[in-house]
Amino acid sequence: MATTAPPPSASHDLSGVTKTLDLLAPRWSVWVLMTLSSQTLRYAEIKPRLPWLADGQLHPRLRHLASAGVVERTEYAPRHVTYGLTSRGAALMPVLATIASWGDTYLEKDLVANKATGEMEPERIPPAQNIDDALALIVPRHATPILWSLQTRGSAAAKSLATEAMPGYGLTAVYKPLERLAEDGLITANGSGDYQLSASGRALSPVFQAISAWAAAPPAATDARRPRGQGLAPSQNRSGPWATTPSRRPAPASPAAPVGRAAGPALTTASPNGPAWKAGDLFSHQIPARPISPTGGPRR
Repeated sequence: MATTAPPPSASHDLSGVTKTLDLLAPRWSVWVLMTLSSQTLRYAEIKPRLPWLADGQLHPRLRHLASAGVVERTEYAPRHVTYGLTSRGAALMPVLATIASWGDTYLEKDLVANKATGEMEPERIPPAQNIDDALALIVPRHATPILWSLQTRGSAAAKSLATEAMPGYGLTAVYKPLERLAEDGLITANGSGDYQLSASGRALSPVFQAISAWAAAPPAATDARRPRGQGLAPSQNRSGPWATTPSRRPAPASPAAPVGRAAGPALTTASPNGPAWKAGDLFSHQIPARPISPTGGPRR
């Protein structure tokens, strides 16, 4: 069993990653960020693009993202308020692209009939839905610390994981999150009872790299309002073990494009390891669907 201790910077990196996941986790936060990724919009322009949000849901999401420093609210007059990404919010777009790429590659897909050929093929999942489904696997409490610890150690017994990833909890508390991660296909248990990352769990490395780099970027470098049409590249400052960490929700139906406007928001930035997204990608899946592996991927 590997017993490598985490480097001194690991706990700082893990804290930044978990805080970023907490920022992205509330439902619809990712969809709002992607809607604002191409241009600044007024509330009345955002709402039709996210028509499935019930009344009273959009304002809390905007306040949450503005408080986190990734969305800027600008009031020109009492009835003229706009919302747009800050530079720090724009720098999140490549991070979201990396998460969506992992979800598209590793999360299970149902087989559906191709409307043109009738042949069965993996369903096409909107990138924003892939992001939400990926976050649903790694956001639950203790999930990321356990994955982080296994990346450092290679393999570990439940007792070691309880001590390192769940300090202050008893040994028995670690088994429920371990069971959930195993059911989700991110970890496996070997013959000796030790746990290790599965192939899909190891493939989360670029996801945690991207999140860690964004979280570690000096605020002064990314907190200014971005110039129109531009965004900052994510920080290349990397450290920690990943840089150096449920059932599918039904995807909302695609809304009709507002009259006189382009169909759907665009993501104008992309990770070097992620997909290149075009207009409309929020609602229609442009990443080629990959065949489902014989053993299946992590469940959605």
